[in-house]
Amino acid sequence: MNLLKTIAAAALIQAAALLPAVAGENLAAIKSSGVFKIGTEGTYAPFTFHDDSGKLVGFDVEIGEAVAAKLGVKAEFVEGKWDGLIAGLDAKRYDTVINQVGITEARKQKYDFSEPYIASKAALIIRDGDDTIKGFADLKGKKAAQSLTSNFGKLAEQSGAELVGTDGFDQSIQLVLTKRADATINDSLSFLDFKKHKPDAPVKIVAQQENADYSGIIIRKGEPELLEAINKALADIKADGTYKKIADKYFGQDVSK
Repeated sequence: MNLLKTIAAAALIQAAALLPAVAGENLAAIKSSGVFKIGTEGTYAPFTFHDDSGKLVGFDVEIGEAVAAKLGVKAEFVEGKWDGLIAGLDAKRYDTVINQVGITEARKQKYDFSEPYIASKAALIIRDGDDTIKGFADLKGKKAAQSLTSNFGKLAEQSGAELVGTDGFDQSIQLVLTKRADATINDSLSFLDFKKHKPDAPVKIVAQQENADYSGIIIRKGEPELLEAINKALADIKADGTYKKIADKYFGQDVSK
């Protein structure tokens, strides 16, 4: 009889674990603990990285801290590799991921996103003084420095460019500067960060894709109160100037649109 009771109790516990969280439960738990746990890479400058002193810094880090402050708690960051970062939400290692997570239909099937807090576009970057490239169509027959498997590389190829393979943004820019490539298509935010640190570098954006890609703060589904609180926090930091201050620090301009 005792064995049957034990089995029944275990079955009830297992069933309870499978039930969805009670609405508002996680937001209440966050406020009660005083901590908003945030998953992030820590290796993706200028969004989330370690400075020379080893401190975790970056645009997304400061956004996370500002949102946590509006929730009335402190941000606590949990670092992990990108491949498993979003999956960490399922394991409840943290409450959210703030790491330039693109808002896609596939991800929205399983998770909820805040309102977008940052926008980026594919930008066509060339050397100053080059008047032969004014738009994407002018890449036909030109050399474009690109990561070969990236969406930017595919766009350059579709525009008729001959691809020169690189490891990423920094190398692509260097090839353009040294005239080993005529152009590169890359992330507009990466370019803004580059110009922030090297304002005199003789490169410029001559065209951008019309449609932007947006990133949001991602959470588990079934937490509407937390989602509402995050959206309100984002609206508040935009209204009080906190967002602009952070964006100016890392990019020199508002990057929310």
